[in-house]
Amino acid sequence: MRKAAIYRNGVLAGILTEENRQHFIFKYDDTYFQDANQPAISLTLPKNQKEYSSEFLFPFFFNMLSEGVNRKLQCTQLRIDEADNFGLLLATAQFDTIGAITVKPM
Repeated sequence: MRKAAIYRNGVLAGILTEENRQHFIFKYDDTYFQDANQPAISLTLPKNQKEYSSEFLFPFFFNMLSEGVNRKLQCTQLRIDEADNFGLLLATAQFDTIGAITVKPM
């Protein structure tokens, strides 16, 4: 099991957990969920429920990953299996991401 803290503009929004390669859970942080001023992190993960479960890495997080040659190069340089989407997310989405979301390994 691997976990990542999900931040939106530096504020902890929730925890993303990989139970295994076929089961992922995203759970909003209690404080973030209860704060009506904080928006959902994605249209596909609205704040009308606190926890989401999926058989694959949520498309919102998958779309933060590189594709093609860039992905292959990142996997080679970081020594990560190309099929390990969660591992690649942990390694590459900590700092300079497009948008407000960052992913920090736990």
